[in-house]
Amino acid sequence: MAVATIPGYPRIGKHRELKKALEAFWSGKIGEDDLLATAEGIYTTAWATQRSAGIDIVPVNDFSFYDQMLDTAALLGLIPERYRPNDDSGAMDTYFAMARGRTGVHDVPAMEMTKWFDTNYHFIVPELHPDSTFSLKGSKPFAMLAKAREAGVNAKTVLIGPVTFLALGKSQDEHFDKLSLLDRVLPVYVEILARLAAEGAEWIQFDEPILVTDLNGGVLDALRRAYDVIAVASGSAKIIVQTYFDHVGEAYDTLVNLPVAGVGLDFVRGSRNLDFIASKGFPADKVLVAGVIDGRNIWAADLDAKLATLQELAHHVDNDRIHVSTSCSLQHVPYDVEQESGLDSEVKGWLAFAEQKLHEVVTLTKGLNGGRDAIAAELAASGTLHDQAAASTRRRNPVVRDRLAALPEDFVNRGAPYA
Repeated sequence: MAVATIPGYPRIGKHRELKKALEAFWSGKIGEDDLLATAEGIYTTAWATQRSAGIDIVPVNDFSFYDQMLDTAALLGLIPERYRPNDDSGAMDTYFAMARGRTGVHDVPAMEMTKWFDTNYHFIVPELHPDSTFSLKGSKPFAMLAKAREAGVNAKTVLIGPVTFLALGKSQDEHFDKLSLLDRVLPVYVEILARLAAEGAEWIQFDEPILVTDLNGGVLDALRRAYDVIAVASGSAKIIVQTYFDHVGEAYDTLVNLPVAGVGLDFVRGSRNLDFIASKGFPADKVLVAGVIDGRNIWAADLDAKLATLQELAHHVDNDRIHVSTSCSLQHVPYDVEQESGLDSEVKGWLAFAEQKLHEVVTLTKGLNGGRDAIAAELAASGTLHDQAAASTRRRNPVVRDRLAALPEDFVNRGAPYA
């Protein structure tokens, strides 16, 4: 049977607890123990919310105090020398100095920040150079997995994959091949896998969204080399290579033939991924994480259309190898529509935030396993909602439509080719 999962969940806290705790920590009003306690409350609540909604495989280590690329740099020991205190290169002070800069005895500016693909989310850019070295620092993913297992969570540890991490880094030497560092960083990933295996990891998700960008042959070669090593080191853990934000294009053949347990594809912004599966097939020995619910917008899904996509996928991939999912992490949307007390009631019904999207994923999983009759009421409600929204004057203004209809045919033509 198909199962329900997601790539990640919001982490600011349902009532912005993390934002408030970080500001208090940075201003010296609370200590590190208080900050860590707030964080634990946020991510354990997130796990409980997902389990209560019916999510079968719950992401862990998707929580971050700042961003996951910075987390990865810290975990891999890629800390620029100017941020290293004499006592402990993995301390919280060092982490936030990299993110925000530091003033005092040793003033340093923050590291460069840039947009995470085409989202409004930003990340700290890793600094890479020919002499970069890597070593395992910290214990965040291992500690979070241990806590999840203690709580009875069927966990999927989330990590930034090595190819995306290196490809998104920056070097002062524009001619330096960042992927040439792959052989140095892979032993640390192997060590991470060994530690996760020791904690009983069953699923490990490596995010490789770099695969939806325009690629050169070096990226695909690095991908093959990286996951050949990771596959050997993973032991009994099941590895998923997760993509999002678009279709994987020329990377499809390489991606689906990696020696891993599963592949995650975006079927919202990457609708061509369905064409690739239909024309090229999908390996019979792999799980497909099918991202059919939009993880980036705030609108309720058309469940009938989404179920149709899943049923089309099921012509090519057996149900028991489909993990129904969102198209990307839900960190890009708010937590819960029911918290929005000031919204117009009509518009509110059109919305789906993180908690509502969990239920959409679970409903579609039930529909894929049991057929349309199993979710007949939900399909009917979704259809009615979308019909009402389409007919609403809030979306269709007859005055504007009449004005558009009255425009002359040549209205859209330019007076001159350069105008």
